[in-house]
Amino acid sequence: MRLIPRDEQFYELFTQLAERLSLAARLLNQLFREPERRAEHVQAIKAAEHEADEITREIIDRLDRTFITPFDREDIHQLASALDEVVDLLDGAARRVEIFRITTVHQAAVTLSDVMVRAAVQVEAAVRGMKDPKVVGLKAQELKKLEEEGDAIYHESMGALFDGALDAIEVIKWKELYDKVEDALDQAEDVANVLQSIALKNG
Repeated sequence: MRLIPRDEQFYELFTQLAERLSLAARLLNQLFREPERRAEHVQAIKAAEHEADEITREIIDRLDRTFITPFDREDIHQLASALDEVVDLLDGAARRVEIFRITTVHQAAVTLSDVMVRAAVQVEAAVRGMKDPKVVGLKAQELKKLEEEGDAIYHESMGALFDGALDAIEVIKWKELYDKVEDALDQAEDVANVLQSIALKNG
């Protein structure tokens, strides 16, 4: 029986990073639901993004200091980067809400961010259960379904932007916003793929 030395602190740091991802997703959803509190929500998302960056740096620094890691160094780096990228994309969406001075939100943005919140929950659960390949596999399946649901909402929303009801500036603004949230959903599925690869190698 092969014994795998584990530095449990890596798992704790990944969990903390996933928690910031979930927080950023919830805050973006609140931002779309409460655009009148735009500044407050954007600032909160930026704080979550900053914390995620700090945790990612701590993971990389720990990687440099640790002789024996719980799984491949490359995989640790890839997982940290993938999780952090989701938070960066959510922060990018929030910053655009601020830059574009959004005061009225399309329902599609709320719906798409609802899916993102559900995806974030699955990502966090997958990270918390990453030592169990079955948990990772189940959460990856859920994330695939959510990514497909998000795709459908995204395509419908993009089509609605170009039906002639909005002026060109509004179309540009909302296209960028939808793109960022959809990119975050795609990246969440990428996190699941990284976790599945790790589980397969170490199962």
